[in-house]
Amino acid sequence: MRKKKNYKRDFQPDLAYNSVAMTRFVNYLMRKGEKSVAERVMYRTMNLVKQKTNEEPLAVFDKAIANASPVLEVVSRRVGGANYQVPREVRGDRKFMLACRWILLAARSKKGRPMAEKLAEEIIAASKNEGVAIKKKLDTHRMAEANRAFAHFAW
Repeated sequence: MRKKKNYKRDFQPDLAYNSVAMTRFVNYLMRKGEKSVAERVMYRTMNLVKQKTNEEPLAVFDKAIANASPVLEVVSRRVGGANYQVPREVRGDRKFMLACRWILLAARSKKGRPMAEKLAEEIIAASKNEGVAIKKKLDTHRMAEANRAFAHFAW
């Protein structure tokens, strides 16, 4: 049985920064369909990033996403009754999605402050190649390296 076709979506750039990446990140940040709340949190985050780093917030955001994006991941593959963790390269859209997911997961796991502050802190940390999201990326790469012997099962 075939999988269903995965259609590409066209995203409109957001109004403040004219960035498609920002729109996609806001969509990942959004909970229960409340996009205006997610946008408000994201724009507050960008203002905090600008205050803390004295740099262009969109550049810091793009650098954070690039630093948190994985190159390799492991995919479970069943061969002859055994499951193997096979290392694979990550596609471009999935790289962005995983980086966003890890940054948001790291921000949401912190407690006691507004989401905008936690998210700004995590974006700044990721742009400097540190923080929880970068640790998650390194763990993923380490797992792929450890299972390099099963790379010949990738087809």
